[in-house]
Amino acid sequence: MAIESLQALMDAARERDLVEVIISDDCVERGASREDSLARMRALYAAIRRSSAGYDPSLRSQSGMVGGDGAKMRAYVARGRTICGDYAGQVIAQALEMGESNACMKCIVAAPTAGSCGVLPAVLLPYQRREGLDDETMVRAMYVAGAVGQVIAEKASIAGAAGGCQAEIGTASAMGAAALCYLAGGDAQAVCHAAAMALKSLMGLVCDPIAGLVEVPCVKRNAAGAMIAMTSADMAMAGIRSAVPPDEVILAMREVGDKMDESLRETGLGGVAGTPFGQKVSKKMLRTSEQ
Repeated sequence: MAIESLQALMDAARERDLVEVIISDDCVERGASREDSLARMRALYAAIRRSSAGYDPSLRSQSGMVGGDGAKMRAYVARGRTICGDYAGQVIAQALEMGESNACMKCIVAAPTAGSCGVLPAVLLPYQRREGLDDETMVRAMYVAGAVGQVIAEKASIAGAAGGCQAEIGTASAMGAAALCYLAGGDAQAVCHAAAMALKSLMGLVCDPIAGLVEVPCVKRNAAGAMIAMTSADMAMAGIRSAVPPDEVILAMREVGDKMDESLRETGLGGVAGTPFGQKVSKKMLRTSEQ
């Protein structure tokens, strides 16, 4: 079967294991063997782990606006006085670190985009450490995240230029919520509704990068997206469901993106990019590029 909707995924998972459904779909779509599919996903998760291990707090981005905040968050967590608690603090730190690594041109895994690369690692890596899970289990969760991202990409968009940041951070948060819900023992229905609740929570989020750089406000939004993924997964595990069917949520997100003004879709003109500070940085970067 082709995973064309979250409803199709839920229907198929009534008869077969959720992850096996997704693996089979991947094999058919790419003409790959099961072993090839697993090898590719294992390589992606290994790359996420390498990216996390390779974080360098001394690096700064092209504009100088981004870098070192992940380390600041780690130090804050270590002092034991966080508002959200130790575990949530680790999630925030992980998201910042991965977003900063992207801005500083380090190796990252686009999930689903480079600008939203911090969300999935932020929800998966701390959870793996806390629960003592092996990498194979995490790879299976990656398939769940990937299936949700694929449906959103097909039915709507994952590009900020097309649908605003709701299409990037929103999709990443939906993917993270689905993966977490799966790891916590949720069935296909819980997984898909977790994704829908995350997507609804970020609907309408504009894409307004200062100077067109994937730095501000992008990096910190990864942390917000990770936290929403966690709350959405917990709600789904509590038995809470999205009142709006998951696929209808995706279509609503597409409609919102279509109606979004061009200045709020990765053009660097509206939102925080249009503030006096944002325009000052933009002009500075333009002068630098012309020298």
